[in-house]
Amino acid sequence: MWWGSVPDQVRRGENALNVRPISGASVAGRRGRRGPALIAGALVLSLAACGGGGDKGSGKGHDGGTQQAKQQSTAAVTIAPKSGATDVDTSGALKVDVAKGKLTEVTVKDAKGRAVAGTVAGGGASWTPSTHLAASTKYTVHAVAKDSEGRESAEDSSFTTLTPKNTFLGSFTPEDGSTVGVGMPFSVNFTRGITHPDAVEKAIRIRTEPAVDVEGHWFGNDRLDFRPEKYWKEGTKVTVDLDLDGVEGRDGVYGKQHRTVKFTIGRNQVSVVDAKKHTMKVTQDGKVIKTVPVTTGKPGYDTWNGQMVISEKLAVTRMNGETVGYGGEYDIKDVPHAMRLTTSGTFLHGNYWGGDAFGNYNASHGCVGLRDVRGGYDGSTPAAWMFNHSLIGDVVIVKNSHDRTVDPANGFNGWNLSWADWTK
Repeated sequence: MWWGSVPDQVRRGENALNVRPISGASVAGRRGRRGPALIAGALVLSLAACGGGGDKGSGKGHDGGTQQAKQQSTAAVTIAPKSGATDVDTSGALKVDVAKGKLTEVTVKDAKGRAVAGTVAGGGASWTPSTHLAASTKYTVHAVAKDSEGRESAEDSSFTTLTPKNTFLGSFTPEDGSTVGVGMPFSVNFTRGITHPDAVEKAIRIRTEPAVDVEGHWFGNDRLDFRPEKYWKEGTKVTVDLDLDGVEGRDGVYGKQHRTVKFTIGRNQVSVVDAKKHTMKVTQDGKVIKTVPVTTGKPGYDTWNGQMVISEKLAVTRMNGETVGYGGEYDIKDVPHAMRLTTSGTFLHGNYWGGDAFGNYNASHGCVGLRDVRGGYDGSTPAAWMFNHSLIGDVVIVKNSHDRTVDPANGFNGWNLSWADWTK
């Protein structure tokens, strides 16, 4: 078996093989017997066959890669901001786009798994959130798109929103879980003046059962009231989502609260005070249930005309003329059964010092007075009866006074604006 001794033959110089270490191995015999040369040639063919087989296999791999490329989606999804971004603005920064395809799914969630609603535009070319994002919050984004061949492409990202240095809050009324009268608006007072009112108003969402259109109206730049066109319907259930967290209310100043408030509208009670006749008719569901003798503002101190809403009930309070610009004309430390009608100090209240004024003449400094006893202990007096039958949010209408109509911003008295002016 001579091929086992080829190395020895090479060392002896017999039948030497000239082997060059180059691609496509070439072997030639200089001299010697024919047998070894043929076997060496067979060896070369064998090596060539191995090399050829490798090239052919490589060709198959190339075809497979081309086929795989043909199967990949051409839809290219991009997400802004870039993944891992921090200090991201809560509005205007998040957007998902797709080139050469249409979005079929966009899911945005915060760390607690709460989803962010969004809107698709351009026939599926882009997606943006329907509302602002919360501050100091990490969000994850998952987006899927399809190309014209129905092939899917997906992209995932995450980012964290900014932590604001300056913030604002909104104090609101009525309270969660309360039952109020048909005139009660949902009113929010802000701790900072708002210069981006549309963004703030959009963040306060109101749902009602039964459904009714509810619109907001700004009084200045720090108060926003919501009401329907007409008084609430008795029994209406109102739910308010106060989603101010992350809202930029003014440049560099962001909201920092998220509350859900629910309240119910009670029976329909509207009372009409006639300053000329010195009477008040109390109605429920449009029917008069009681007529009460009253005294209103005397000449020079006339009571406001117009629709007013009870905003506060106090079993007893102090009334001092100095607090409303009347100097030292009066200071009564124990006014019973007081119900506020305006921020400026108009009350519907018990009066134990009025003598025979009730039902006969006007003697007050602008309030509506009802007969009462000092200490308010007698539950049978007109003032006690009215106090016990009234809710925050009940409407009191004053007519035939010599004063003008109350300013809509003076208390919860926006009902004195037409619906056109309210929604302007």
